[in-house]
Amino acid sequence: MFPSSLTGDKILNMDLSKLNEKQREAVKITDGPLLILAGAGSGKTSTMTHRIAYMIEQGTDPHSILAVTFTNKAATEMRERIEALCGSTDGMWIMTFHAMCLRMLRFDAEVIGYDRNFVIYDTTDQKTIIKNIVREQNLNTDEFKVAYLLSVISDKKEKDISDSAYARAAGTDRRSRTLSNVYSAYEKALRENNAMDFDDLLLNTLRMFRTDEKTLLKYRDRFRYIMVDEYQDTNRVQYELVRMLAEGRDNICVVGDDDQCIYQWRGADIRNILDFERDFPKTKVIKLEQNYRSVGNILTAAHSVIRNNRSRKNKELWTNREDGEKITYHRADNEHDEADFIAGEIGILRSGGLKYSDFAVLYRTNAQSRQFEQAFTNRSIPYRVLSGVRYYDRKEIKDMMAYMRLVLNPRDELSMRRIINEPKRGIGPKTMDKLIVLAAVRGETLLDALCNEEVLCTLPAKSRASVAAMVHAIKACGNERDSISVSDIYDNLLVKTGYLAALEAENTVEAESRTENLMEFKSAILDYETEVEEPSLEEFMEKIALMSDVDNHDENEDAVVMMTIHSAKGLEFPVVFMPGMEDGLFPGHRSLDSAEGMDEERRLCYVGMTRARERLFLTGATVRTLYGRTDYTRESQFLRELDKDILTGDGIYERRRGVFGRDGAISGPGVYTGTIDGAGVTSKAGYKPFDLLKYAKEETRKAASGDTVFSPGDKVRHRKFGDGLVTECGSGTVTVIFDGEVVKKMAIGIAPLTKL
Repeated sequence: MFPSSLTGDKILNMDLSKLNEKQREAVKITDGPLLILAGAGSGKTSTMTHRIAYMIEQGTDPHSILAVTFTNKAATEMRERIEALCGSTDGMWIMTFHAMCLRMLRFDAEVIGYDRNFVIYDTTDQKTIIKNIVREQNLNTDEFKVAYLLSVISDKKEKDISDSAYARAAGTDRRSRTLSNVYSAYEKALRENNAMDFDDLLLNTLRMFRTDEKTLLKYRDRFRYIMVDEYQDTNRVQYELVRMLAEGRDNICVVGDDDQCIYQWRGADIRNILDFERDFPKTKVIKLEQNYRSVGNILTAAHSVIRNNRSRKNKELWTNREDGEKITYHRADNEHDEADFIAGEIGILRSGGLKYSDFAVLYRTNAQSRQFEQAFTNRSIPYRVLSGVRYYDRKEIKDMMAYMRLVLNPRDELSMRRIINEPKRGIGPKTMDKLIVLAAVRGETLLDALCNEEVLCTLPAKSRASVAAMVHAIKACGNERDSISVSDIYDNLLVKTGYLAALEAENTVEAESRTENLMEFKSAILDYETEVEEPSLEEFMEKIALMSDVDNHDENEDAVVMMTIHSAKGLEFPVVFMPGMEDGLFPGHRSLDSAEGMDEERRLCYVGMTRARERLFLTGATVRTLYGRTDYTRESQFLRELDKDILTGDGIYERRRGVFGRDGAISGPGVYTGTIDGAGVTSKAGYKPFDLLKYAKEETRKAASGDTVFSPGDKVRHRKFGDGLVTECGSGTVTVIFDGEVVKKMAIGIAPLTKL
């Protein structure tokens, strides 16, 4: 017997009049497999919650309903909406995949050899285990970084590949065998500690179902009706869990949009939604194509891009709303002008009655935020960065600024404490305490103390070389800072401290994002060096300090929102700006050679466009400095796919001499398929932008290489002092007399000396 709250007047003869025809149809299909293709802004949450409430009204036991989503926020919203319709959700499971699996394992973990009181290891715990394994197996820590090893293990678990299966597949390849051994040791450690990581919550539940049919049947019998939200984001393990639970009755309803599958890089498998009808042959398909969010022109723009994807369900969003303003496309001269244009448009539109919080800047990479933070600060426009931190507050930027502060002020103990183990050099808290005491006894700064061989010898053997290299780089840059550029100092610190190499060795998506931010920081330095006549490290650090002192904005404050497009999924704003619409940036460089990569980038563009309700601005730069390199750009392929009839703005009227399309004619609308250097070369050879990140890293390493051998009598050239003659060579130093009788003693490998 249901609780009275579930049979009260509130849900009897449920009013479905506020739903459209397709939504009502989806609500009333309660049995059998159902695929709801819910486009952006089509009211999928309302449809799902009304469907559950309708099922209860029709007599379905709430105890038999399982509703699964991806975030706690989404689960909470769903529960609240259902309670508003039904009065209660008692007995119903409405939760994330991880929460569902955790609850099941707490009941039945013994089936797979775990106690029910198992612990869940977080990232810190996982790193500790991996560190121990690396030490026990005597692995090369430069080749097998902790973060990299964990990313490999997580990837295998997301793909339902056990440690034993991975071992069989590894064969005789040395690297694969090593990774397999680490995976096996990691799994052994978890079992010995009666512990699971977050991936295990899903994978072990699946193993439990496969191991013990009785347990599987228990949950299959209970959950006779299953609903899954954001089905396009499910990975292999999540798909198998849902399939096994639904098998037999097939009362499964999945809701999603293949056009919004943007998380393949973290395990999402778009085939799960594309192949749903094959997996469940009696599937009924309902398409929710009426959009309640955006004006007509925005939907037309989004469709004109996404329709070019090869593998997708055929659907097209439409709206009863007016067409609205055309999509504004602005092609700025450079990235500074692009940011100024957006800041200016915000000012104009705000004068028409909009709030700052009505505006969102959605970019492809986090590194792009710097220009907008600076432009908004200059115009006193409040902003907040969502799903991340402000550019100058990011850890990697803070780390490099600490290194640079030490170049200026070797007595900065706070900065020294921050970076002495960044990257990891084996300096733990106990070692740190010992070093502080030794420095105090010697009456020296920590940095100066570490210059002494006796102090270095107190460190663990594996730490000495890396610490010595770090100290030498800081001291050498300090000695040379009046004769080398700020960018040279930065290059040397980034390379010779091992910071860049450590990030590259991690080989993770997070590490690459951090590297992008570091390369973009060099762009900030180069911008500064071109802005002032006598650039100096002191002045640059002062400028950044003032920039960093801007208070973080409260989430409820009236402020422009900035975030990556990935972070914007599920959100909406009256006005959206999408900057960086250029090949190599969006779509990203790596995607241009991959059909699958282009499909995902196109879906990401679609998601970004459909965040806008009233106005959409697309911007790019003719010349962009990114990661320290300045290049001419070509407009994004996504712009070339747009219907020109819905575009407005100066960008679509641009024509530049010597730029040709495939047929030798200038392509439109202001979007070109040929060269951008004005040489008049056609695109028959194909256009391929630089991999700017790769180039930037190579240039940075090159600038800090210091592998030139000097001898007395060598003619040399210095960027600041001009031509000179080497008079003396010492240990790590060279003495040069420059034109004008200026004599300088310089550090080899730090000072920008070129042998003539």
